Amino acid sequence: MLEILADLDRWQQEGEEIALATLVGVEGSAPRLPGARLLLTRSGRMAGSVSGGCVEGDVYERALAVLDSGQPAVASYGIDDEEGFRVGLSCGGTIRVLIEPFATCDAWQALRRRVEAQEPAAFVAALTPAALVGRKLTILPDGSAVGSIDPAADEEIGAEARRWLREERTGTTTMPLRGKEMTLFVESFPPPPRLYIVGATHAAIALCQMAAKLGFRVTVIDARSMFATAERFPEAEAVLRAWPDEALADNVLDGYSYLAVLSHDPKFDLPALAAALRSDARYIGAMGSRATHARRLAELRKQGFTDDDFARIRAPIGLDIGGQKPEETALAILAEMLAVRYGRDGTALSAKQAAIHAESERQ
Repeated sequence: MLEILADLDRWQQEGEEIALATLVGVEGSAPRLPGARLLLTRSGRMAGSVSGGCVEGDVYERALAVLDSGQPAVASYGIDDEEGFRVGLSCGGTIRVLIEPFATCDAWQALRRRVEAQEPAAFVAALTPAALVGRKLTILPDGSAVGSIDPAADEEIGAEARRWLREERTGTTTMPLRGKEMTLFVESFPPPPRLYIVGATHAAIALCQMAAKLGFRVTVIDARSMFATAERFPEAEAVLRAWPDEALADNVLDGYSYLAVLSHDPKFDLPALAAALRSDARYIGAMGSRATHARRLAELRKQGFTDDDFARIRAPIGLDIGGQKPEETALAILAEMLAVRYGRDGTALSAKQAAIHAESERQ
């Protein structure tokens, strides 16, 4: 969404008549994922993309018709149908695109403010039935909503959208409405994930670098002043010279938080893990052998934690890729974090039968 805003503002100021195309569904393989957007003007200007160039020409022709009628439409393109073959969709998948005249509305403005502030929100657009196509609802984590799909269904839609936001899901879903079925596009805009690294080790340096490049906001925690320095961790948002229980008490671990305990020292490990287990942290990983981890669990059990709590801890930390260098260890940890974030198991793609970007897998 952010990639089109500058052009959108400029074209509105210039008085352009604008259509907005949003990729709302993908089945099989496709160049882009749901949520990709393309702006088009009657004068022929374009910004963004919904397919990497495969169908944009046809989308433009449909956008002109949408601008003429003032009515939104949903277009479908697939390699198995004549239309998909004609426009050159050669990736083997099927995509659905919502095309609508762009008009600023309360739901869009609320979403834009949240996205630009990097604050969480969920966006819902109706795809069916025809009477509802293009109606919008922006859902905020506190339960409030802006806009409306249908007054009789907005509350239920909002509850479902908030659940999708917590799970960082984007795609289509169906819900009942007056004995019939409506199709909705639900798009999650979670805040940037936060990674808390306990232990300013060599592996922590590499993990901080890699995670920052992937959009994580990284905080490094270590009470040892000679290790916890900004010079060693220039990519970190914060480097805290503090004990883990003190640092994590001031930094709430929520459902968008990830904790990697790399200290390999019970003085740091135990308070960090205890704080994480009392939180909603999405990922908890700890460095160390199985024997070391067993000793940790025994100590944590004395604090009242149970086997259900311990099931949240990934130890030894990381996926098994065979690496031993600090950079390789960091890669294994980050790969596991991403697998948790997207609900995957880290299996090799060559071992899977489903399409790489199968919609059912993302959900």
